[in-house]
Amino acid sequence: MNTQTVIFGAAAMLCAALIAFTTTPAVRVFAHKLGAIDIPIDSRRMHKKPIPRLGGLAIYLGFILTTLIFCEEITPALITIWLGGSAIVILGMLDDIFRLKAMVKFLVQIGVAFIAVWQNVRVEQIFIMGNEIEFGALSIPITVLWIVGLTNAINLIDGLDGLSCGVSAISAISLLLVSILMGDDPKMTVLMAMLAGSCIGFLPFNLNPAKIFMGDTGALFLGFTLSVISIQGVMKMHTLVSFVIPIVIFAFPIFDTAFAFTRRILKGKSPFSPDRGHLHHRLIDMGLNQKQTVAILYAVCALLGLSSIMFTGEKLWRAGVIICLSIVLLVSNFMLLKNPKTREQTGIGQMMVKSDEALKKEETQKTEE
Repeated sequence: MNTQTVIFGAAAMLCAALIAFTTTPAVRVFAHKLGAIDIPIDSRRMHKKPIPRLGGLAIYLGFILTTLIFCEEITPALITIWLGGSAIVILGMLDDIFRLKAMVKFLVQIGVAFIAVWQNVRVEQIFIMGNEIEFGALSIPITVLWIVGLTNAINLIDGLDGLSCGVSAISAISLLLVSILMGDDPKMTVLMAMLAGSCIGFLPFNLNPAKIFMGDTGALFLGFTLSVISIQGVMKMHTLVSFVIPIVIFAFPIFDTAFAFTRRILKGKSPFSPDRGHLHHRLIDMGLNQKQTVAILYAVCALLGLSSIMFTGEKLWRAGVIICLSIVLLVSNFMLLKNPKTREQTGIGQMMVKSDEALKKEETQKTEE
């Protein structure tokens, strides 16, 4: 990839970050006016006071406005993100305000995934040890499964301040570095840079203690956009094991979501029913605070991103070492934290003493002020 593309991508990343950063305060005010407020009424929520949602709108604006400035060619991937991303943002906004049913969101996500299929943004083949495997008619359900699955995976890990947004930024940067190394499609490289910049611009407001949450508006948009970019980017690369690269980059949200669904189904519950069994919840309950937990999970995602770069260079054993190191890092934290604490013992759950009615009364008073 030439120097011009790298500089162009860096400029696009900076532009997206600046737009997301400067629009977030206005979005925060907008969220208050719409009543898109997250009130801590159950044990899954880590914050102690009501915090506005809808922050993903700033991420969306940062990305979309930057594409209008920097994208000279309208590609199928860009059309998919414009149309599908806009639809998913509207869905997220409605959910942040009115709390939609899980099945409604799931059906809309499937419909939005077919926009990608319509634009021929599909997982058509994979490469294993130099051999190309064509999916044929199966490319459609596989594409829909990948898009809907990753969209929900990014959404489901959005349980701590800055976690989902930061993981998305690390994933986008990992995709960006892989794309630069392979030099296959400069247009996709610039899109990855824009997405990473949008996340980076929003993060200062979202890190603990968060001033605003990105809500489903941001989580769904990031998951959808990352899935589309990965299909048109790394999945089409002619590397030794190209199909492994996106799975490794998104390993944390994918496996956390898979375990969550399995856990809930085995308990006889809906796979979309919320609980406190996610990895970040477990680390919190074992005594870590939010910043420590997020930092550890950032480190794991970054290591997995580095391993994807090793896969790109076909340095398989080195990639395997990094993946093993990531697993050891997580397991060691669980083993060393020998005294699990309940939510009440950590002090985070003290605010749960307030009743739902008291919290609602408090929020009503703040709104009136």
